[in-house]
Amino acid sequence: MNKRFRTILQYLLFFGLGIFFAWLSLKNLNKENTEQIKLALKNARYWLVIPVFLILVGSHLVRALRWRLLIEPLGYKPSVKNSFFAVMIGYLVNLGVPRLGEIVKCTVLARYEKIPADKLIGTIILERMIDAITLLIIFGITLAIQPQLYSQIVEAFFSNSSTGREKETSSFLITIILIAGIILLTGLWMVIKKKTIHDLFRLFKRIWKSVIEGISSIRHLKKRKQFIVLSIVLWALYLSGGYIGFMAFRETEHYGIKEAFTILSAGSIGMIASPGGIGAYAYLIEKTMELYGLNYTIALAFGWILWLAQTLVMILGGLISFVALPFFNKKKITSEQS
Repeated sequence: MNKRFRTILQYLLFFGLGIFFAWLSLKNLNKENTEQIKLALKNARYWLVIPVFLILVGSHLVRALRWRLLIEPLGYKPSVKNSFFAVMIGYLVNLGVPRLGEIVKCTVLARYEKIPADKLIGTIILERMIDAITLLIIFGITLAIQPQLYSQIVEAFFSNSSTGREKETSSFLITIILIAGIILLTGLWMVIKKKTIHDLFRLFKRIWKSVIEGISSIRHLKKRKQFIVLSIVLWALYLSGGYIGFMAFRETEHYGIKEAFTILSAGSIGMIASPGGIGAYAYLIEKTMELYGLNYTIALAFGWILWLAQTLVMILGGLISFVALPFFNKKKITSEQS
């Protein structure tokens, strides 16, 4: 298959998935639900937009500062401004073309800081690896503080109205079906790609090796303590954004840190599943909040508002960065041209 055609197909798949999740989220919306959403929005505490906006911008700044720490061992020290602008432009591009934003932000920083772009790509791969490990830790914490959550998730997404022992049996059967599905898909992949069991074990070994390398690489950083602190601050900001978001609606103000961990986990998956989390983020947040007894209408509004807040920050931040980047580097550009 032509590489360009395969890339276009992947993008269409991502967007199609986002549209599908958006349809799942909105398909049951009726006139009565719409009126309830209007009432909830009318009584919402809009002043909380300010701290949430600042938290989101702060998280992007922390990500830029952390990225600089990964770049420093290469012998370069980009400015905070250019690193932040590059990160925001990358987020903006990712909204339109998944994964392209990572390349664009490396290209932008390489242009203004005279750093080889291929070296920056390596830092992005490492950063994503570390983020994946951190996300697994977040999942672990979420399940540790809410042991019953797994069965609730299975019931919410897959079960019918059965109760008691029937529910337990249903959860068990669904788990078996999911495992069987994974095994079947793995088998199909092995047949199509002509892989053996040995190849599969080598793949797992390579993934495990990448995880270990990602963890080990932190030890070799000159400022590893600072990197770890910034990573904790980054995810704490993500967590607090959702926590403060609960206070926006009177119907969600009683939720706390446990629920915030859950929507952080679900939202992170949503952001990965489709470009900019369109459809997928709101749907997963909606279904997650229904686990805690929040009615469909408010859960729907809550999910979409959280997604809109993050998306608006990315769009505004990206557009402002496009304008600000050449402005703040005017002297550097002038000296290069003279």
